[in-house]
Amino acid sequence: MNSFIGEFVGPMVLLVLGIGIGAGSNLKGSIAKGASWHHITMTWGLAITFAVYVAGSLGSKAHLNPAVTLSFATFGLFPWKDVLPYITAQFLGAFAGAAIIAIHYYPHFKATKNEDEGNHVGIFTTGAAIDNPIFNFLSEVIATFIFVLILLNLGDFTTGLKPLILGLLIMVIGQAFGETTGFALNPARDWGPRFAYTVLPIPNKGNAHWSYAWVPMFGPLVGAFMATGLQTLVLSMMK
Repeated sequence: MNSFIGEFVGPMVLLVLGIGIGAGSNLKGSIAKGASWHHITMTWGLAITFAVYVAGSLGSKAHLNPAVTLSFATFGLFPWKDVLPYITAQFLGAFAGAAIIAIHYYPHFKATKNEDEGNHVGIFTTGAAIDNPIFNFLSEVIATFIFVLILLNLGDFTTGLKPLILGLLIMVIGQAFGETTGFALNPARDWGPRFAYTVLPIPNKGNAHWSYAWVPMFGPLVGAFMATGLQTLVLSMMK
């Protein structure tokens, strides 16, 4: 039960803080409207830092990410019996985080009348800067591959200053790779908020763009599996 709670609250914290900067930098009347990409990536980095601290403290491994959970389980780094509870909690936590932001910024959503003014699904989810499905997919594969490969070499990343190091990693991943697709890295981070945007009564909301959603679902999964598989192979060759 502790693991489920940690994997629920961790993504909730992550998405509250991460989507919060998305709303603040896009919606009318926000003091932070027009915030820079550096500001946004720094916020996401700190969001993952605090989310990992919270999830670890509540008893989970702080995966926060179905791509991490599934790839770790596939290569024997995590028990399969815990996969379903972890992934369920991750998606529910991400949805809850998005719902909190929908409430917090409700007057700003109401004041922002359409997508051209900033009321769009990109506040909650990722999307392509240039619409090219194959390269959008590859962008997510590459970014997640680098992220998980480094993650695997941090050891227990819930302890000491490692969550801060993980936050710095997210920030640099965002600045190096995020400009193409918004660096989802995490299916729950995209699909939970996208579903929230679809079903919640958010004023003046636009299209949820589910036609793009396969990219942040399968790109991170492929990238995580490639990284974990490579790490497993390299370590086996070193024995």
